[in-house]
Amino acid sequence: MSLKKLILFISGLLIIIAGVSAFNFYTKIYKPNTVKEGYLYIPTGSSFNEVENLTRPFLKRVKPFIWVATKKNYPNTIKPGKYFISEGMNNNDLVNLLRSGKQTPVKLSFNNQDTFEKLAGRIAEQIEADSISLLKVFKNSEFTTKKGFNSKTSIGMYIPNTYQFYWNTSAEAFQQKMEKEYQRFWNESRINKAKKLKLTKNQVITLASIVQKETALVKERPIVAGLYLNRYYDKWPLQADPTIIFALKQQYGSDTVIKRVLTKDLTIDSPYNTYKNSGLPPGPIAMPDISSIDAVLNPTKHKYYYMCASITNIGQHEFAKNLAQHNRNAAKYQKWLSKQGVNR
Repeated sequence: MSLKKLILFISGLLIIIAGVSAFNFYTKIYKPNTVKEGYLYIPTGSSFNEVENLTRPFLKRVKPFIWVATKKNYPNTIKPGKYFISEGMNNNDLVNLLRSGKQTPVKLSFNNQDTFEKLAGRIAEQIEADSISLLKVFKNSEFTTKKGFNSKTSIGMYIPNTYQFYWNTSAEAFQQKMEKEYQRFWNESRINKAKKLKLTKNQVITLASIVQKETALVKERPIVAGLYLNRYYDKWPLQADPTIIFALKQQYGSDTVIKRVLTKDLTIDSPYNTYKNSGLPPGPIAMPDISSIDAVLNPTKHKYYYMCASITNIGQHEFAKNLAQHNRNAAKYQKWLSKQGVNR
């Protein structure tokens, strides 16, 4: 073979090798490599090896992903969070997503829990923080005192709703954001309404928690709120059965099921016994939702002082202006309960 032909041969071979190399290089970086879509959860403090294992179910080929991630220094820039992986992503886009920290927000929601233990469990289902760490910050007396609460009222800072969080939110960050949401909720309009009622924020929340437990019917809540305010202003005992149930659960356990309040229960020794004690109890008996809070701030004006569960419109109440009328309603209700076999 002549020198010229040899040079041409070697040159052609080098071009082929370079082309193959370039193709392999391009394939590693830009060829689609994710085989399904879904959410990838990367816990705080994860190593690259742990991220690799979490990512494997999404990948057609793992080694090219590792190669691209290493070239882009991802092992040293891991950001925890919840990431949405699309089907057909290439390694370059995938690594860029994970490096960027552009995670998908979580729509976190909770309803009117009656203990911090239950709230912690509900929140831990939705973000990275576990229930133990959440419960610890919920009961942090230094924080609650600084924000104007105490151990009895602090649960009122958490207003049931749907909020946007990042999945890797810590327990401390969750609490701090909820305090900001609480301050945002108490806008000038609501503060002024509370002042006109001569109630503090904590008192509004406490009364709203009773209204919340008294009726599930949202349209009835302003009427119930007005009734309790009539009693409160006239210095009558509130005589709210939900507070008795709360006191009994404090005594027997929060999971105790109580379907009927008995006469003997009304003598329970508890600051939450609104039959024995005048005024409002020392704090909320649950976290009231917004409709209950606004019902207290916008009560229906009427002359009702008594109410009893209705036996004709289940879930609603019969309201009365005097004791004689109330006693008739109550007798019907107690008789109906007995017929249903509800003894506790």
